[in-house]
Amino acid sequence: MPQATFYQLQDSQDAGPVRACEIIASAYAAKQRCAVLCLSKSQAEALDDLLWQLPANRFVPHNMAGEGPSAGTPVEICWDPAQLSRRQLLVNLSESLPDAFGQFQHIVDFVPAADEAKKAARIRYKQFQQAGCQMQFKSA
Repeated sequence: MPQATFYQLQDSQDAGPVRACEIIASAYAAKQRCAVLCLSKSQAEALDDLLWQLPANRFVPHNMAGEGPSAGTPVEICWDPAQLSRRQLLVNLSESLPDAFGQFQHIVDFVPAADEAKKAARIRYKQFQQAGCQMQFKSA
């Protein structure tokens, strides 16, 4: 079973994608291939834009699902769980637990500050825990 790490987000703004970019850049620097599951196509496009804004020394080769070279890039951004390809790391920005979560070694998820999103994150946390994942919780 994968290791699941949940990050507590501190502000009520949509800080998940910003924190996700930092995690993705660190994973790429550690030579880990990464899949990112977004809530929607518009969130995926916004994350794509954020990754392009990283400093040159933190450049992350990435593409949207279905785009780019046939072998893929180190980071693939998806908005439909069916688009997920086998990678070492899954960064989950969606509000649900993808069925294929067991194919990843490590999963990163977020606990937003907003009450409704926090409730959904608690449900995901419990689902990962009940599935036998090794759980970790961090403050962002």
